[in-house]
Amino acid sequence: MAHMHDAPPMLVTLVLALALALGFGALARWLRLPPLFGYLLAGVAIGPHTPGFVADVPLTDTLAEVGVALLLFGVGLHFRLADLLAVWRIALPGAVLQVGLASLLGGALGQFGFGLGPGGALVFGLTLAIASTAVATRMLGDQGQLDSQAGRIALGWLVVQDLLVVLALVMVPAAAEAGTQGLAGALLTAALELVGFAACVLLIGRRGLPALLSGLARGPSRELFTLGVIVAALGTAYAASELFNVSFALGAFFAGVLLGESDLGHQAAAEAMPLQRIFAALFFVSVGMLLDPMALLEAPLLSAGALVAVLLGIGGVSFLLLLAFRVPARTAALVAGALAQIGEFSFLLVKFAMVQGVLPAEASAPVLAAAFGSILLLPLSQRGFARAAQALEGSAGWRAWQQGTQGPCLPRPDTGRLRDHAILIGHGRVGSVVAEALRRHGLNLVVIEADRRTAEQARAEGLRVIWGDAARPEVMQAARPETARLVVLALPDAGEACRVLDLIRAVNPAIQAAARAHDDADMAVLLAETGVELAVMGEREIALGIADFTLRRLGVATEDAQATVDALRAG
Repeated sequence: MAHMHDAPPMLVTLVLALALALGFGALARWLRLPPLFGYLLAGVAIGPHTPGFVADVPLTDTLAEVGVALLLFGVGLHFRLADLLAVWRIALPGAVLQVGLASLLGGALGQFGFGLGPGGALVFGLTLAIASTAVATRMLGDQGQLDSQAGRIALGWLVVQDLLVVLALVMVPAAAEAGTQGLAGALLTAALELVGFAACVLLIGRRGLPALLSGLARGPSRELFTLGVIVAALGTAYAASELFNVSFALGAFFAGVLLGESDLGHQAAAEAMPLQRIFAALFFVSVGMLLDPMALLEAPLLSAGALVAVLLGIGGVSFLLLLAFRVPARTAALVAGALAQIGEFSFLLVKFAMVQGVLPAEASAPVLAAAFGSILLLPLSQRGFARAAQALEGSAGWRAWQQGTQGPCLPRPDTGRLRDHAILIGHGRVGSVVAEALRRHGLNLVVIEADRRTAEQARAEGLRVIWGDAARPEVMQAARPETARLVVLALPDAGEACRVLDLIRAVNPAIQAAARAHDDADMAVLLAETGVELAVMGEREIALGIADFTLRRLGVATEDAQATVDALRAG
């Protein structure tokens, strides 16, 4: 039997990296911190700057590159132009100005601390100017603000920031090659290459990629679709890097955009999410391996300066810009409080820039310190912005100035969003009858159907259909269960129906529900454990229908026959 020291280095690195990520991640969650803190600590533990086992750095970097690609693939899947258009008058100029001003502030710190040239200073400033989408959306979601005006502005702001990061991934190699001379020309060339690549991908892949995965989705094998999603992400990324000299991660982002625009996007996100989370954890572990604890002790002023640059350059500047756009002070405070931090994209940029030789290895320590500190200080940051907003709202001068120009810049409420609708899970023999009944009365209905062919047929009949597994959060979110009035669980399996209903009631506890059952045991589970308002068993309803017909044909009054059927149904 092979001993531990005989195990392949890849196996040892992978197992220990994942095990430590799990352990430290669970500890971070117990301490009510984001799990990425634990992942970073796991990287520090197996990194070359701490004693003990040292992971295979090149191998970890390769796995991390896959993690970055899948991370940006997920961003692409959730990218919606409509999210930006709804708030573009605020988000587009606001985010660009904020990133620009924050980059100048961070760049000045980089020049002072590391003696960086213009290109390196710009990249270092960018690492301190981009908020973490994952942290910001989670903070807003925990506060129930994602669907509010503040949530829509923040999401639009983050979309613009994400696009700037994607552009930066192309520009960093240009900055590395150009040096101090010809940087503007190199950046322009890189931007044009990005536009050309995007146009080529959109023209060729807009129909081809969804059509290919659609064919796999119609088949009986679900794992082939899952495999197709991963191949689409990594295959497009590889083709982009080999054929267009574009970064691996950028290719994955465009693959996500292509699929996100199709009706395959929700299920594709659900299929890719588990693998994305695993490799993203490995990415954060690889970033933690960069951290030299002694470097933090050797440069405490730089680390503190980076933290201040994040709080002022992202949080403070965002707050002031939103006030300048005459956004209500309380809304501006919510947005700024959620954005006043950095995370995954900053790690991505600093590591990529170090590989390209744009930033020195010492630059990672202040960025990591700023990330740790800004996320830890988020509750205090939010409280500070809230108090500033409260003080402004109490000022007569502020109220008069804000009312002077009434919000052409404010996003209008999205009246097209689903509200007070019914969600029908399954469009088979039972669900199709329910759907037809609701359609005849013009009622608002969304169908979630797992079978691809059935979903396409229902869509052809004019129904609003989401294809995918309703038990996956990424699919269910598309049906907006938080604003629905009723859910009909036309699923053959009671256990699956319970899981779907638990998912819905996590965001909408008051929703009413009806479900089908096969036997008395299913009826008991649905009524007792889930509290559905109506559970229907097929055989019983057949019997009751025949009994009602028989009673009426034998002369029993309609009211008496109905009363008997109701009593039998209740009993």
